[in-house]
Amino acid sequence: MAKRPSSTRGFARTSSLLQGQIRRTSEQRGFAQSRLLTHWAEIAGEDIAAMSRPVEVGYGRGGMGATLTLLTTGANAPMLEMQKVKLREKVNAVYGYNAIARIRITQTAATGFAEGQVSFDHRPKAAGPTEPDAATVEHARATTGGVADEGLRSALERLATNIITKAKDRGHGSV
Repeated sequence: MAKRPSSTRGFARTSSLLQGQIRRTSEQRGFAQSRLLTHWAEIAGEDIAAMSRPVEVGYGRGGMGATLTLLTTGANAPMLEMQKVKLREKVNAVYGYNAIARIRITQTAATGFAEGQVSFDHRPKAAGPTEPDAATVEHARATTGGVADEGLRSALERLATNIITKAKDRGHGSV
């Protein structure tokens, strides 16, 4: 039977190339499933994910359930402590069985020690585009006035308006 030629022609998905390395790295920390690390906000919920990070899954000598260690700041530790039972249920739902028996909360300063340098803040949302003023639109229209094709002139006006607006936002004055 002849072997079918590969349809990827030597290319592979990045995820398949990195999957083994990610698994080995996460298993060194005790994470049998790296999904706990990569999808922490989905698993724990936005409110818990904003104040904690999973650090390690440790297995005891008896092998009867694992301990999930979470990193949080001192101010958030009491709130996280009250939600441990609910959080353990959510984490075990990812594993599909009662893999996590206990959750240990480790408090740290917001900045400082190696593990404590994790930012607990979500990335700020980017500001939306600013509306161009009338002078900017007129300047762009005057710049593209010599173009005969209506579609091309319209596209160039939008481009010029964007360039002039960004230059003003960056403090470069008029272009």
